[in-house]
Amino acid sequence: MSKETTTPDQDELWPDGQGPVRLMPEPEDDGLPLIVDLDGFEGPLDLLLQLARNQKVDITRISILALAEQYLVFIEDARKMKLELAADYLVMAAWLAYLKSRLLLPKEADDGDEPPPEELAARLQFRLQRLQAMRDAGAKLMSRNRLGRDVFARGWPEPVVVEKQVEWGDTLIDLLQVYADRRQRKAAHHNYEIKRMPVWTLKEARTALERMLGTMDDWGRFDSYLLEYLVEPEKRASVLASGFTASLELVREGVLEVRQEKSFEPIYMRRSRAG
Repeated sequence: MSKETTTPDQDELWPDGQGPVRLMPEPEDDGLPLIVDLDGFEGPLDLLLQLARNQKVDITRISILALAEQYLVFIEDARKMKLELAADYLVMAAWLAYLKSRLLLPKEADDGDEPPPEELAARLQFRLQRLQAMRDAGAKLMSRNRLGRDVFARGWPEPVVVEKQVEWGDTLIDLLQVYADRRQRKAAHHNYEIKRMPVWTLKEARTALERMLGTMDDWGRFDSYLLEYLVEPEKRASVLASGFTASLELVREGVLEVRQEKSFEPIYMRRSRAG
């Protein structure tokens, strides 16, 4: 079929004023039939669906018999106007005429080898419903926004800039409490440095006693030999303790003798006679 892109005049429309047929006469030759252009229709099913819509009835409850009659009237009018139709439209017309005759015949006259006419009508109705669903889905899809027409893509992505805004929500009491806590924690972890006390080591006491052994021929008080080391008060206890410990080591080695008459009495020592 040839298609005309110009808008048809009122005279070129179907008699009801709503039909999809547009007539386009062939040039200067009365012997050739007119060619019908079914604008927007892709086959006989589309035409049937449009006829069903014109009835303004739910397609699930439409009368297939009435629809078939409308289609046959459409084809007959096209023939009267010497319009050339596609073969599939004629095939559909023949099938609908057959279906109409089956629906009008009494049930006892139907051939048992073929499906009942009600089943054939139900199949046609199902195909029309499926076509209607596809058309509705296509219409919804086409109504969506299109990229480049309704919506546009962004260009290069912009860098993400993070802006921080600091807001202080604490009061003066909160600040004072935090300051007090910091002071307490600092005081709790204070490091104390213990200074080393001045002491007289055991090695120093032993060296001094060994140097005095030559003068210890007779008994003498223990503290009298250490007078020069007892001058500093802070070292006095250390001198007595280290000196007494060193004297015991020398007694054990047999180079010194030590005696004490009673408890808490002065201690005496002298060089060992055996040495």
